[in-house]
Amino acid sequence: MAESNLYPGVTEPLALVDPSPRDLELTEELVKTLQRFDAYENEERTHQRREILRYLEKVARRHIFNICQRKKLPLEDCKNAGGKVLTYGSYNLGVHSRDADIDTLCVIPSLVTREEFFDVMSNFLVGHHRVHDLNVVKDSYVPVIKFKYDDISIDLVCARLNTPKVPDNVDLNDPNILYGLDDQSIRSLNGNRVSKDILNLVPNVDTFRTSLRCIKLWANKKGIYSNVLGFLGGIAWALLVARICQLYPLACPSTIISKFFGILINWNWPSPVILQKIEDNPTSSLKSWNARTNPQDRLHKMPVITPSYPSMCSTHNVTSSTFRIILGEFKMASETVDRIMNGSAPWNSLFSNHTFFQNYRHYLQVIVSSDSSSCQLKWAGLVEAKLRQLVIKLEAVPCIALVHPFSKGFNYTYDCKSTAEAFIATRGAPPSKYSKPQSRPVDIKIYTKVFYIGLYIRLNSEQSRTVDLIRPISDFTNMVKHWSDYNKTHMGIVIENLKRSELPLDVHPNSSSKEAVAERDSKINTPTRPNSVPISNNNNSNVNKKMKMNDMPILSSPAS
Repeated sequence: MAESNLYPGVTEPLALVDPSPRDLELTEELVKTLQRFDAYENEERTHQRREILRYLEKVARRHIFNICQRKKLPLEDCKNAGGKVLTYGSYNLGVHSRDADIDTLCVIPSLVTREEFFDVMSNFLVGHHRVHDLNVVKDSYVPVIKFKYDDISIDLVCARLNTPKVPDNVDLNDPNILYGLDDQSIRSLNGNRVSKDILNLVPNVDTFRTSLRCIKLWANKKGIYSNVLGFLGGIAWALLVARICQLYPLACPSTIISKFFGILINWNWPSPVILQKIEDNPTSSLKSWNARTNPQDRLHKMPVITPSYPSMCSTHNVTSSTFRIILGEFKMASETVDRIMNGSAPWNSLFSNHTFFQNYRHYLQVIVSSDSSSCQLKWAGLVEAKLRQLVIKLEAVPCIALVHPFSKGFNYTYDCKSTAEAFIATRGAPPSKYSKPQSRPVDIKIYTKVFYIGLYIRLNSEQSRTVDLIRPISDFTNMVKHWSDYNKTHMGIVIENLKRSELPLDVHPNSSSKEAVAERDSKINTPTRPNSVPISNNNNSNVNKKMKMNDMPILSSPAS
């Protein structure tokens, strides 16, 4: 092992063995399978992304120049101010698929504030004919402008350097560049810095990229790719794959995938996964992750730590339930990959769709609604960002053994011709198939986004035979309605219990669109259902349905 110090990582490699012909054959089969699943994009799409990034940089520089001019700065300073648009995340790592978004970072000089740049950039984008779904989030942990340019989603963050000009060759991995920056700028820079560090810390970039494409596809198929809902996001998956690559620096992708699941199901959590020694900066207010000195860091259930200062836990959102779900998927995937490696199963068996909507007898349906597409973007985004808090509240209910949030929401748009139809639409039912009472005629679109949470209820003989979820649901709805932009006249949220048999067909991965629409139109959720209806658990005991928290969003009920 004397030569192991040539390889990156905080420990020596576990093996330095060249791949066998069988390993290489399996890797070739894996790549072909990934191609069939559209894990790679074509040259035309790649060219489209590059053109968009070039255009965004041109626009950013023009706005920076204009802001400097309005401040009556010397013309030479305005011209030299510059500005740079860079990427991070899957695009920067080189593992993006055709439908992936582009995580972008605009680096601006000290002559311009973030608020000034966000204002002029958002005002420009809102009137652009190729831009839609614009959502400016200034008060988040990392302020971001979200939008779609043509059919490509873009997240744009901003970092303000402590220098009057941003050159074309700006090096964000130079530690001196962080001097004097505010916390938001450091966090914004961190995405690009982390991506570069990951690529520098893996022994073979091509092996890493193929392996990561595989893991990303698998995680998406299994419904465990979502940082905001308590699973793992793109950077966390990249860090895990990178660590396995460090442990097996000569291995090809098929071997990395096999080792990935085998090692992680036996990992000594909450021992952290790290790629290099964690560094700190005593002169900065931002401290790196440190479970020894920070009690909050000790609460993380499966810490996966970013390599760039300030090192952060990329998995801080993982809850007790999502932790168990992730480990369960690791175990099943490990068994599948074992069969693939011994030739008794093909690679596509690893990418079978999730069974979330068959796994539980009871689900919560969270319906977020608005009468404006722009309001709905912000309102649904806010609820989705907070949904993990509902999961944590439900985990505290004694008889609930597991709370499983689904990783994606379902968007619907309804054309309503009366107040009754609008009310019904906000309850998740297609208004066209419901027998409506007399109500005031209107012509309005209702936008909804529906989230699902699976509940595993386990009662023992000493527990109450009642499942009472009024308190956690009430606390959650009150919390999201305290949002400063919440407007009860135009926004609403409804949370109710569904049995598995009541789920709409269009939530299932393989349902055809025509069947899904027909099924959704035939299942009517009547808004006048009582708040307490008997449901049964696995032992056929009565469990009082105290789950429904109906708000009166957008328009009043025709019966009120």
